[in-house]
Amino acid sequence: MLSGIAGHSGVTNPITPADRRRDDDFENIMAGLGDAVAIAEDRADPATYRVHAPETVDVKAIRKGQGLSQAAFAARYGLPKATVEDWEQNRRQPDTGSRLLLKIIEREPEAVRRALA
Repeated sequence: MLSGIAGHSGVTNPITPADRRRDDDFENIMAGLGDAVAIAEDRADPATYRVHAPETVDVKAIRKGQGLSQAAFAARYGLPKATVEDWEQNRRQPDTGSRLLLKIIEREPEAVRRALA
């Protein structure tokens, strides 16, 4: 039963501290969702949120998604071919900056090409 709403007997239940916390939690979740939508729609000020780098990226899938060989992928994005090979064979993992770049390459390859031209 909702707090503060009359039940079948016509008696109103008092609002408890737990109800207030739940209401506060709900308001915080809704505010967070509003923030997420603003970020997704490019309406948020970038200074007010933090970018989270993915923990892992599938370099091979990103490269293959573009139909490129390791050599062509490396050349297009200014990466050493040996580094691409190491990432794909899990001998090394991309650092944070590289993971961010790889996600941008995955989602917006044309923008990266224009920026690097």
